[in-house]
Order: sequence, then structure tokens, then C-alpha cells
Amino acid sequence: MLLREEKYLQVGREIKALVGGRQLVLASSSPRRKQILTEMGIEPVIRSSDIDEHLNSSPPELHVKKYALEKAKMVSSQFQQGLIMGADTVVVFENQVLGKPKGKGEAFQMLNLLSGKTHTVFTGVALINLCNHKEATGFQVTRVRFNSLSRQKIEEYLETGEYADKAGAYGIQGMGSFLVKEIKGDLDNVIGLPLATVGNLLREVL
Repeated sequence: MLLREEKYLQVGREIKALVGGRQLVLASSSPRRKQILTEMGIEPVIRSSDIDEHLNSSPPELHVKKYALEKAKMVSSQFQQGLIMGADTVVVFENQVLGKPKGKGEAFQMLNLLSGKTHTVFTGVALINLCNHKEATGFQVTRVRFNSLSRQKIEEYLETGEYADKAGAYGIQGMGSFLVKEIKGDLDNVIGLPLATVGNLLREVL
């Protein structure tokens, strides 16, 4: 399992109970987010939301909530009932917002920038209940400290291709785990779907 700690398993059980027999649609093609839900015993319907994301000067918590909701709303028009979930993750270092790298060169710059330093991961989540038309958004924050990385180590990681389509150019749950020295906060938030936030939002919209 990707999330083994007992507290995650407990939260997972609570979320599964809240969802019950309702259809849950995940407005994301992220295999990590799908895996988190699957490990809780929830098989989400996957619908990718191809919105054009632009990094801006908004506070990161507003940025991730805005795009999480836009993703959920875009997908919601395809369904008559059920729960629609959107999520968005960014990495913030010294007030600079890092989204998904556009290529290997930009990915190298991001990892080199984060090397040996601490950054913050923001993930926003949005939920829409199509049955009662309620919607809610929230976010969670985790601080991540990187190991000091040589140019060779960064290039070796980039050769795996894992950096693609990931905020900050790394995946903590995969081969990129060696990049990370420590985290302060919840691991599932860094992966891209904070379960505590999901549980709270479910209670708001049900």
C-alpha cells in the first residue's frame, strides 16, 4: 500500500463510509490520486479535466482551491448525479510558485533550486455534490526538505521520466523519495490528495 500508517487507514475508512454507495468522479488523470482512493476501497470514475492552468501572483492556497474547483466544475457537466472531486497541487519556494515543468530543462532548474532547502506543498481539493448542488473547497500544506543533490543525481532522476506532470518536478512516493530528507505534515498531501481535507469537505457537501 502507498499509505500504510494507521491514521491514514482510519481516515480512509471514514471517507469510504461517507461516500457510501455514491458514485465518485475524480476530475484528474493523476495515477497517484486514483491509487490513494483505490487503497481506501473506492473505485473512482476518472475524467480528465483539460483546463489551461496559469501560475499567477495569487496566494498559493487561493490558487490551488480555484483550479481544483474549476476542474470539478468542468467535469460535472458530464454527469447527472454523484460526487465530483477536483484537486490541484503546487510547490512554493521562497514565494515562487512551481507548477509542472514544461520539459527536462525546466525540471532540472526546479530540482536544483530545491536542493538542500525546504519548500512548501499546497494541495487544494474541491467537491461538488450533484444531488443537492452543494460545493466546498479546502487546502492543506506540508513542508518538505530536500537532500543536497549533485548535478549527477538530478540528471539520473530526470532520466527516469518520473518528473513529468508533477508539481515541483518530483514524485515523493516513487523513485523521487531519495530526494527528500524530511517532511513536516501529511505525506498524502505531497502525493496530491490530502485525506483529512477530503473527509472534511465530504461532511460539508453531504
